[in-house]
Amino acid sequence: MPFTKTDRHFGRFVLAAVAAGFAALVIAVLAVAYGISRQQEHNAWVLHTYQVETALTEFRFWAERIEVVRRGQLLQPDQRFVDGYARAREEVPKVVERIAALTADNPSQQARVAKLRDLAKLQIDTVGQVFDRPGGVTDAEADKALFSDGSFEAIRQSRATSVEMIEAEQRLLADRQAAERRSVFTTYAILAVAGLVALLVAASTIWLVRRNLNEVKASRDALRGLNENLEGAVAARTADLQRANDEIQRFAYIVSHDLRSPLVNVMGFTAELDAATKPLAEMVAKAEADAPHVVSEDARLAVKEDLPEAIGFIRSSTQKMDRLINAILRLSREGRRVITPERLKVAEILDGISASLAHRTSEIGAEIAVAKPLPDVVSDRLAVEQIFSNLVENAMKYAERGRPVRITVRGRNSGGKASFDVEDNGRGIDPRDHERIFDLFRRSGTQDQPGEGIGLAHVRALAYRLGGNVSCRSEVGVGSTFTLTLPSVYKPPKEA
Repeated sequence: MPFTKTDRHFGRFVLAAVAAGFAALVIAVLAVAYGISRQQEHNAWVLHTYQVETALTEFRFWAERIEVVRRGQLLQPDQRFVDGYARAREEVPKVVERIAALTADNPSQQARVAKLRDLAKLQIDTVGQVFDRPGGVTDAEADKALFSDGSFEAIRQSRATSVEMIEAEQRLLADRQAAERRSVFTTYAILAVAGLVALLVAASTIWLVRRNLNEVKASRDALRGLNENLEGAVAARTADLQRANDEIQRFAYIVSHDLRSPLVNVMGFTAELDAATKPLAEMVAKAEADAPHVVSEDARLAVKEDLPEAIGFIRSSTQKMDRLINAILRLSREGRRVITPERLKVAEILDGISASLAHRTSEIGAEIAVAKPLPDVVSDRLAVEQIFSNLVENAMKYAERGRPVRITVRGRNSGGKASFDVEDNGRGIDPRDHERIFDLFRRSGTQDQPGEGIGLAHVRALAYRLGGNVSCRSEVGVGSTFTLTLPSVYKPPKEA
């Protein structure tokens, strides 16, 4: 059967949606990488500022030490003061050169470093005229030099210059912090847009899957209504149905498999970004304590509230998307599994299910009754076990509060088919939802139980694959009965 214009439009839409999803994920990854690199660069500049401040503090320490040993020698001459002066004279030039290396990229700071170098030399030379004299400070000329030299003025100017350099570094740091805040805001804006696009793509693909599943269901219902003598029409319709089913399986696999890898990357980078906000918050807190005027209210709110909130939104959205993709992947894998028919004793299967749920039933006071004998079938063991497990577990999950759970399974043969009723006394289902509950990602009633709306869609898909069907009868507040109909002997589609 050739593709129609609608089919081509559908295929193009699917490709466009997948491409948009990949583009959104790539943009999100690039935005996270850009944000991390900018954060690292900002941290490097903060460290640089602290290094400059530390070196300036060390310079002031040695300059003050020269003055201290000068005064000490004046008051009480001692060899320790002479040794202290010698050590200070050796360390001051090293510290000045380290400051020069740290500020080599800043011409204005280099000018101040040159001034510091001159002041340090002036102070060392002035005090050195006294300490280098033979006989120390005992003669009158030495005493005069100690009182009248320019050491005081040199220290005063050194202090003023170092304060200017620290203030200049702080201004540079403030400018860089402002640029960093702008880059962080831009990064999160890009992440928000990319996340929104990814969610829209996920919603559209889910809608497409549901629409195609509904079309497959309608096709199968129509196929069952055809006259047995219309073998040609049945064969043609079966072929169309098989092609549609294969297309759905391929599409589900593409969506679940190819989108999952970049989604995992987004989740990983979101975790790294979350970890990166902690040192940023600590830095802002330290800046608030040391220099409150540097941190604006917007910056504080961005670090302490806006960034964690945005990261939490991205994380919850990606986790939800991951659960949905995993659910689609499970359905796709089950749809591609090869059916292996064998003779099954359904009563024994249900006894095994009851035994596996014994701990749960004893906890909630539930009772599972199997009305034997039950008809045997030739079908796929794993699929049949999954169908009954889902139906029994759903009956236990959606029990009526305050009413002991009672589940009864009955069976009968009719015209080459075996029918099984799973009856419960739970909360029941609204008549308007009797068919909707079999749709993918659709649930009914109060959503107080965990789940993604996959179980009953999976049950009906398995029943269809086995050549049967599952239906529901229910009354709100009374209970529900799910009827599973299977061929007594499974036949592959071609043979059927």
